[in-house]
Amino acid sequence: MKYIEVKMKTSQENLDPLTCILMDMGIAGFTVEDPQDFQALMEKKNSYDWDYIDESLMNYDSMEAGLTFYLEDTEEGRDTLNQLNVPEVKLSWTVVDDSDWKDNWKEYFKPAKLTDRIVIKPSWEDYTAGQDELVIEIDPGMAFGTGTHPTTSLCIKLLEKYITPGVDSIIDVGCGSGILSIAAALLGAKDIAAVDIDPVAVEVTKENVELNGVSSKVRVYEGDLTKGLNERADIVVANLMADLVMMLSKDVAVHLTGKAIYISSGILIEKKQTVVEAIEACGFQIIEILEEGEWCAIAARYC
Repeated sequence: MKYIEVKMKTSQENLDPLTCILMDMGIAGFTVEDPQDFQALMEKKNSYDWDYIDESLMNYDSMEAGLTFYLEDTEEGRDTLNQLNVPEVKLSWTVVDDSDWKDNWKEYFKPAKLTDRIVIKPSWEDYTAGQDELVIEIDPGMAFGTGTHPTTSLCIKLLEKYITPGVDSIIDVGCGSGILSIAAALLGAKDIAAVDIDPVAVEVTKENVELNGVSSKVRVYEGDLTKGLNERADIVVANLMADLVMMLSKDVAVHLTGKAIYISSGILIEKKQTVVEAIEACGFQIIEILEEGEWCAIAARYC
């Protein structure tokens, strides 16, 4: 389907009046580029706001305020475009086809072997599993990663090592698309609690769990880390980010059975020592650290 992509550049003080004008015209879906938003992001009011940021965002001082929205490329859409005669606004537009971008990302998501046994494949690709291979079929949607990021593969490598006979229960904190929960189920865990604060992630996890036929093993919850979660497990796995891992480490022991394993990832190597010290301060012994690129994952045992 074809759309008219409309860009409106203006001064920062005109953004609010401009959004009101558009909403009065029945245009409610648009993106706002406000340099103040980027300034607030860069100020990082909370230590866990972000670990890594693209260098291009550092140039927000030169950013021009504005709005972007789309109209259907129809007679009605072009009539609306012709009505957009707003003072002090620089208007530009172009016709785009949603086939140019809607599914293009799928071209880059191919079956990938993450560990010696675990293979991840998109739902739209065919793959014949080799001997001893376990295949995770996943449809992440455009809002979630494909599971091939180093932080995910490092977690799965540790799960593959520490899910041994007798290790039956897992808590997956920040489950995202559910890939770690599904991997745990395929590796032999019988009772997995997957939790995420994002309701969309919860629904995506449920869909992927069903897709992989492990619904009898995985229970999915909406929640904030382990707050209010009345679960205990042999392994807690958390692919988050450094500051959230450190926050979680203070409470995770109460969710472990005996001297169980705590696996954490999403940690930049430059923050590795800080996270290690925080985990150790919570009564854990570090037993293994894996690294790939600029990321690391930590396996610890509660003493």
